[in-house]
Amino acid sequence: MSVYQISIFLENRAGQLAEVTKLLAENGIDMRAISIAETKDYGVLRLIVDDTDKAVEALLAQGNILSKTPVTVVCVPDAVGGLAPVLATLAEGNLDVEYMYSLFTHKEGKAYMVFRISDEEKFLALLATHGIHAADKAELGLK
Repeated sequence: MSVYQISIFLENRAGQLAEVTKLLAENGIDMRAISIAETKDYGVLRLIVDDTDKAVEALLAQGNILSKTPVTVVCVPDAVGGLAPVLATLAEGNLDVEYMYSLFTHKEGKAYMVFRISDEEKFLALLATHGIHAADKAELGLK
């Protein structure tokens, strides 16, 4: 069920984000989610794109330092309180959230949240027990 995100390590200097997004655009790669975290010295840019392998190839060719990591994408109602049952499920399973962010994609009253969880298998099993849907690549239009 995993979707892969790309984590790119960037220097903390002006223009880094613009360079990455320009490279993706030049290669016809569509971003589906973006998150950035920074420290004093560097930033970590997390992306989900429509063609992960093509993006990794282009980014590595430009000398970027990156990793490809499996994440879980959960479909939640795009309504007040829609995320609460997912977070309650995590608490019930005593699972730690390493980080989370949202996808740009919204379909038919549904939103999508990206989770990096301490135990993905347990998380998926708990979601299924509670009737919560984890999205796959096909549903998100990813290659």
